[in-house]
Amino acid sequence: MRVAIGCDHRGLNLKQFVIKLITDAQHSYEDFGCYTTDSVDYPDIAGQVAEAVARGDFGCGILVCDTGIGMSIAANKVKGIRAALCRDAFSAQRARQHNDANILCLGVEQEQGAVPEIVNTFLTAEFEGGRHQQRLNKIRDMEG
Repeated sequence: MRVAIGCDHRGLNLKQFVIKLITDAQHSYEDFGCYTTDSVDYPDIAGQVAEAVARGDFGCGILVCDTGIGMSIAANKVKGIRAALCRDAFSAQRARQHNDANILCLGVEQEQGAVPEIVNTFLTAEFEGGRHQQRLNKIRDMEG
């Protein structure tokens, strides 16, 4: 899978860790920044990753900030994006299976030991369709 990844200045170290997880799992990625600990505005990075995923250039995206909340809010403003803040593997699995989430949001303040399982689960779980598709259709209708 091809993954778009980005972070704000607070998420830089976790992003680097996630990039290693992605490459170890033999996925490819493109890093949309940021690249230093100099302060940046997370909506700029979230918008770039979300637009790239929405265009279909990537199979999914991963965004990292202090809590994951800001990235999630910003990414979800882009039509066609279903960004999910996941703090455990179960929520990552359900986000993919039931919501067809296409961007995983992580926070640096969460339990770091859970990150490998969360990322792996998000990258490997698949949308179940069926009754969930009807619900996604309703979300798409809300987007206009």
